Order: sequence, then structure tokens, then C-alpha cells
Amino acid sequence: MFWKLFLSWSFVLATFAGTAQAQPNILLIYVDDLGYGDLGSYGHPVIQTPNIDALAADGMRFSSYYAPSAICSPSRAGLLTGRTPYRTGIKSWIPNNSGVYLRDHELTLAELLKESGYATGHIGKWHLNSDLGTDTEPQPRDQGFDYYYGHNAFQLPHNHNPTNLFRNETALPPQEGYTAELYAGEAIRWLDSVDDDRPFFLYLSMAEPHTSFANPPEFNRLYRQFTNGEIVPIVNGGSVPPKESLIPRGPGEYYANVTYMDAQIGRVLAWLDDNDHYDDTVVVFASDNGAVTSNWFNWWETNAYGSTGGLRGRKHLLYEGGIRVPAIIRYPQVVEAGVVNDTPIIGMDWFATLARLGGADIPTDRAIDGIDISPLFAGQALPDRTLFWAMFAAEDGVTEIEYVVRAGPWKLMLDVSGQPRELYNLETDALEFFDELDERPDVVEQLARKAQSILESIENDPLRPR
Repeated sequence: MFWKLFLSWSFVLATFAGTAQAQPNILLIYVDDLGYGDLGSYGHPVIQTPNIDALAADGMRFSSYYAPSAICSPSRAGLLTGRTPYRTGIKSWIPNNSGVYLRDHELTLAELLKESGYATGHIGKWHLNSDLGTDTEPQPRDQGFDYYYGHNAFQLPHNHNPTNLFRNETALPPQEGYTAELYAGEAIRWLDSVDDDRPFFLYLSMAEPHTSFANPPEFNRLYRQFTNGEIVPIVNGGSVPPKESLIPRGPGEYYANVTYMDAQIGRVLAWLDDNDHYDDTVVVFASDNGAVTSNWFNWWETNAYGSTGGLRGRKHLLYEGGIRVPAIIRYPQVVEAGVVNDTPIIGMDWFATLARLGGADIPTDRAIDGIDISPLFAGQALPDRTLFWAMFAAEDGVTEIEYVVRAGPWKLMLDVSGQPRELYNLETDALEFFDELDERPDVVEQLARKAQSILESIENDPLRPR
């Protein structure tokens, strides 16, 4: 076994030595609430996403990629630290002025790459503290980013003319335009400012298709047959819900929002082509959690019509529809174009993978839950492992399921006390229809032990906020 692993890794290293750039540029695109079935390349029959679909055609598309969490803040903590979100103390989305934030002792991907010589920029959603304007909580520039422009939790009053954007630590006046356009334009301006002799790491975290959204009229017209009545964007951020505007109008506005996002991402991808950075840039695209479907839990979700591709659940739930999302990587001459990979991977893996590609050392003084998935790029397999998720289920009383472990095809769901509640075989039951908890006590016992071991590791993590 040792020699098989040695020869496998030797092959991978030899492949990279002959093809990979010493320090490639890295563009990490993270979008907000995009469902597994919301792209043309993932099977949506209506939504037009030509730029992201072209990215998939030029790279590797993952069919079993999982977000670190079923909701935004923990997902972003896992993405940037490589650590299961509960280790960082971020269990759910962070409300304004709550005092919850990513601690400064956590090491982010931006910090590792900056130490390795990268120019680092973050454009878009942060949502890893409770106040972008305070000096008492770490800000993006405290956690490895040279430059920041964007918002925290969600855009106010919606995607059009946002009033809650910051540049670095400075609150900005209302910005004219739509967030997708503003973020793509700012990303291009920042890329233009980077010295030619430095590699760049750009974390582009789009606001779309998170509600409340608004779209340019020409994009709404693309899907007018799917919209009923006059389009009046729902205003968020007020003292009381705008009950008079909570009118279900069908999926047309949601479809338009995804297509508009795709068009603006296309501008950034075109910049790579126009500036001779197509071949020397690793592009990663992923969603932070599953879609808000038409099964709305909250008033501000009205008129979201995300697709899970038929998977059970939605954002906020640990069924497949809440955590299994689109993900793509393009790295010319290293990742074969047009490949679909069905290996289960998780968002924390980007931390280890992109750090290694950038020549950074993975920290050894803390638990890192993600792994380097680059063997997949050379057609190799990853080692068997257990995947783990946690979701602060008691927060809204939406579900009793708080923890999930997956090993091989088996997925065990447990409540807040660690009691097994549901068991699914994803190989034979990808839609999670058939609970096998009573039929397979052997699997339940094995996975429950794995869950307990992981929870003990989190509880005893010396870096976890107490």
C-alpha cells in the first residue's frame, strides 16, 4: 500500500512539475445561494448561464461537491480557513452587532498566499464579522486581504443602488448600479492595479442570487413569460416587513438574477483572456450553500425560485439540496477540459488545494479538515475519508437535525444531542427518500462513532472560541 501511494503521488508531482505554473494566479468565485440545479451546465432547462457553462466546458465540473455548511457565514469560514466551521465558533449566519466574528488567530487562505508573495483582493460579500465598520472585530484587511470592496450580510435595500458597501474600512455613500456590475467592475479595476511581476489571488464573492434582488430591465425581459404582474423589488432592511410587496410573481426575476450574475462574471473571465492570463490562472467557481427554493421560510425569500436539481431540502437544511452545490475548476494544461468528476469533496478542500498550488505551506499547528484534491486533476483517487457538517438547527426551529456524517455512500443525520435520526445510502437513494436507520444498525453504529470522534475533536480544539 505504501508503494502504491508513493508511486501515485510521484506521478501527480511529476505531472505538475511539467505543466503547472510555479505560482499561478488564483480567481476564487463564490456565489450566494445558487442551487445545484441553477446552471445550464447542471441541467437547468431555462436559465441561461453561458459564461459559467463555458468555464465548465474548459475545466472540471464536480457532481458531488459539498459546501462547508447549509448557510452563508459558516460556509465562508470553512472556505477560507480549511476548518470545519464549528471549530471557528461560527455556527450560523452572523447578525449585525452580534459580536460574532472570525477570530484573528485563524489563518485564512489569503494570509497564506500573501505570505507567499501574492497580491490579495476581496471583492463582494464578507459576512465573517458583525460590523464592517468597527475596529473591535477583524476586518478583511486584518485577515490577509490587501484590498476590500463589498458588503457584509446582504445588500440593502436590494441589488440595485446598494447603500451598505464598504471600501476597506470606510463606509461608502450609496453606489449607483447593480451589485453584480459593481463587483465585476471593481474586480477588473483591482486586477489592473496589480503589478505584473506579482501573482494575484482574487476572492470574488458575488451578492447574487441572494434575496432581495433587483435586475436591469433587459434581463427581466428575457424571462417575462415566467413573471406575473409588475416587478417591484422587495425592500430589505426596514424596521418592519414590507407586507404589501410580498407578492409571489413566479421565477422570472430569479432566473434573470442568475443570468445577470453570469454576464458580469463573464466580464471578469474576459479580462483574463484579454490580458493573457487564461493559461496561468486557476479559476474556481462554487456556491456557498444550497438554493432558497419556492419553499420559503422567511419573508425576504419571497420570489426566490432556486433549483436543487431534484435533491431533497434547501438552504438551511443538511439534506443534499442544502449542501450539495455546483463547483468548477479551470486550470489549463493541468485540469483536463470537459471532465465531470463524481468524487465527494467539500469546500474546506479549496484551502489546502489552492494554498499548495500557490506554493504556500499548510499550517501544522491546528486541525485542517480540508485536503489537497489535486490528485483528481491527474486522474488519481482521493483517500477514503469521513465528511462532516453541522448546522445550528435550534436557531429557527426549522429542523431537529444538527449534525451529518458521510462515509462512502452512507449519510447519517443526528440531532443536537448526537442521537442518530436518519440514514441514507446516497449510491442507491440520492434523493433521500428511504431512511435505513432501522435496517442497518451496523452502519449507524459505525457512523455515530465517527460523528462522536469529530465532535470531541471540535470540543477539544484549542483554537475554538469558548
